[in-house]
Amino acid sequence: MFENLTVFQTASAMARHAGQSQALISQNVANADTPGYVGKEMPAFAELYAPNEMAGIQRATRQGHLHGSVSVQSMTPTDMRNGDNPNGNTVSLETEMMKAAEVKSHHDRALAIYKSALDVLRVSVRTR
Repeated sequence: MFENLTVFQTASAMARHAGQSQALISQNVANADTPGYVGKEMPAFAELYAPNEMAGIQRATRQGHLHGSVSVQSMTPTDMRNGDNPNGNTVSLETEMMKAAEVKSHHDRALAIYKSALDVLRVSVRTR
């Protein structure tokens, strides 16, 4: 009955996205001195789950929904092209540290949403 609540799925997806972003940031920092390394970054969560451009068109939210499928390709990291380091890579440690703080904030927000929804669910079950 409660397995398919969208708020829990969204919070979980937000936390997974933050975890994947943090892993890419760690990889970028680890390769900051590697000559020619091209850093990677995840697309923003809001971009991945934005509604379709065409109004009124329904989109599939899970495998098999509306005979569609969730696009896994949109979760693939993109290359960063805005670096200008002497060793020829695209990683800036200052930028990566700022991204890490932002991603931690996103992960904390996902956990807060999950906890808040769980509290609401608990209260609604107790009052029955």
